[in-house]
Amino acid sequence: MNPHVKTAGQLAGVAVVMASLSFAAVPFYDWFCRVTGFGGTTATAAQAPGQVLDRTMRIRFDASLGGDMPWQFKPAQRQMDIRIGETGLAFYEAYNPTDRVIAGTASYNVTPDAAGGYFTKIDCFCFTQQVLQPGERVMMPVTFFIDPSIVTDREGKFVREITLSYTFHTTDLPEEHAAAEPQPPAPVAN
Repeated sequence: MNPHVKTAGQLAGVAVVMASLSFAAVPFYDWFCRVTGFGGTTATAAQAPGQVLDRTMRIRFDASLGGDMPWQFKPAQRQMDIRIGETGLAFYEAYNPTDRVIAGTASYNVTPDAAGGYFTKIDCFCFTQQVLQPGERVMMPVTFFIDPSIVTDREGKFVREITLSYTFHTTDLPEEHAAAEPQPPAPVAN
């Protein structure tokens, strides 16, 4: 076999393997972050564990918007103190000041990163896409708890304050809303 053809075949094989690995990297990284809390990724649970400690944690709430999102978005409260293991309920307010229906999805994280795997959401507006009508204002809840095992983690045991941050980004409207949106007039044929 011609050595140039063999080398070209090997290089093509390497390119295919690298492309495959790059597509697998995104779901693997997402899984890794959810399992370990890496990068401030939060955990989810159906309910709080039932164990409530006497130690409290201060939770700060932060809100921001992606560059193309015209909504107004803010936390209803700036902070709360909650006992570790206790179920907390906080609200964020969103307002669509435009004259059109807008859909949005919230990305989120917590800081410090060491708290990511211990900040656990039971229910959150960030789990689903949100659609606001023109002029609509909504209060969106997030139900959460701090896993009591944070007090035995070698880094987590030093955490006294956690900041929960959300950023809303514009997303495509679901079909049922997009069909209801006014469409520009069709061009007139001459």
